[in-house]
Amino acid sequence: MSKIARRSFLKKSMATVAGTGLGSALLTGCSNLPASSWSRVKGANDDIRIGIAGMRKQGIVHIDQYSKVSGVRIVALCDCDTQFIGAQVDRLKSANIEVETYVDIRKMLDDPNIDAVSLPIPDHWHALAAIWACQAGKDVYVEKPMAYSIWEGRKMVEAARKYQRIVAAGSQERSDTGLIAAAESIKNGDLGKVKYMHAISYSPRQSIGKVNGPQIIPATCDYNLFQGPAPMEPLMRTSLHYDWHWYWPTGTGEIGNLGGHVLDDCRWMTGLDKVPQKAISLGGRWGYVDDGQTPNTQISYYEYPTPIIYEIRGIPQQMGMRGMGQGQRYKGINFGLVIQCEEGYFAGGRGGGWTYDNQGNRIKQFPGDSGGGHMANFRDAVRSRKYTDLKADVLEGHISAAMPFMANVSYRLGRQETPEKIKEIIGDNELLQESFSRMIQYLEENKINIEQSPITIGPVLTMDLQKEQFTGEYSDMANIFVKRDFREPFVIPDNV
Repeated sequence: MSKIARRSFLKKSMATVAGTGLGSALLTGCSNLPASSWSRVKGANDDIRIGIAGMRKQGIVHIDQYSKVSGVRIVALCDCDTQFIGAQVDRLKSANIEVETYVDIRKMLDDPNIDAVSLPIPDHWHALAAIWACQAGKDVYVEKPMAYSIWEGRKMVEAARKYQRIVAAGSQERSDTGLIAAAESIKNGDLGKVKYMHAISYSPRQSIGKVNGPQIIPATCDYNLFQGPAPMEPLMRTSLHYDWHWYWPTGTGEIGNLGGHVLDDCRWMTGLDKVPQKAISLGGRWGYVDDGQTPNTQISYYEYPTPIIYEIRGIPQQMGMRGMGQGQRYKGINFGLVIQCEEGYFAGGRGGGWTYDNQGNRIKQFPGDSGGGHMANFRDAVRSRKYTDLKADVLEGHISAAMPFMANVSYRLGRQETPEKIKEIIGDNELLQESFSRMIQYLEENKINIEQSPITIGPVLTMDLQKEQFTGEYSDMANIFVKRDFREPFVIPDNV
């Protein structure tokens, strides 16, 4: 927490902890207090009282889902743009739920009547808000990708453990009953040894438009708070909201957005428990010319004992339409993963899936529930005070968020090359060669001229798994991205 925010929190919280014997320990940042000392202040009916920050699409989803979880009571809403709060306040009021409202998340974290916070906020805010919440004695549920960078993810883990907070990642597929059963089947070897995983996100993305100069910030929005840790730059896109996904200072692109789910699924369902040692990425932004910076078509490859490859395709069939261009499915799916084993494969995603033999014949269905119990799992862990009860603990979120981070750094360090040169660079990696050939076909079918808009391929980046920094060739440039330059007072310190 910044010095200003930290001082504000301590000043207000000392009155609360006075008489409990925790005052001096809190001031010294003691990291080994017993869990019972940090137990929440009980709310009415022993509910877990939750505040939700971010009132756009995913924030509404959080409101709806927490409203269905027994033992959880929504008590506060926060958004730096006030135009989105009123409708949700009214909706809750119609259900006889009264809430406090905040513009500044720091104010919400100062509220002693809040036990936990849920953070469906932009990617660049995830780590800072979660760390502040831990320092304020709140438990945390944070959306995917859990962190903007690998350094921020590690600091989230450190804060969660130091302040003995329950911090859950919003990787709800880990609570999908169908995927849980499928993962057990795969780990039991029902289809033989896993050979590789192929994650897929074929989802059309429309142009975000192109502007000629700085745009007007909505009068309802505190732009300083919106930017937070990111640079205070003029708004250079038509829409302030959501399109932050496709800007490097605030977003992680589609690979962090949809990839935050499917890459985590690949790792979790096959028991991969570490950051990948190597990664490479290639792609581009095609189909329109707009102000977006992140690729809408991308391949990333991760070196594990069982490798993972991830394909993103986002060229819409026609501007203004929701349909995809050509090349819409891979082994029957357009969003999810294929786990290829020796004797067959699993294909599915949110809501479950099927196992198939190698000829494509169905073997067994694993019907799922889209992870509807994920927030109930968060509630249970908050009550037990055991982070091991979480389906998606902060450490798991950190490892999974490192995957899109590594691929994006590779892409951003890349250069434009011809298909022939890229095939030469890929070399004897058959899985990557096959995926690249299909991408070329996809671009040709969608009439993309790759001579005029060449493909960008990044270098293979190697991660030092102990230091969580890049090592070897290109590491000097790659490590520039490991830790961003924070903007005061929105700073994550080295010692959280």
